Amino acid sequence: MSLYDLNLNEVGEIKNISGDERLAKRLLALGFIEGTNVKVKNFAPFGDPILVSVRGYDVAIRKNDAKNIFLREA
Repeated sequence: MSLYDLNLNEVGEIKNISGDERLAKRLLALGFIEGTNVKVKNFAPFGDPILVSVRGYDVAIRKNDAKNIFLREA
């Protein structure tokens, strides 16, 4: 399951980030670290980007990037 699969107001715990190394480094710098909870707060009018809350602040993530952020199964 990835961040892309979460619905509005759902929370998930980051398991790992895959894909492009530059993307992974950028997301790690933004606080997307293994074990961190993320919550989907809103979607843009056409669904892209996704607004998520991580470590107390909001970040807009493109859907293609959200597909590379994998979450632990509940």
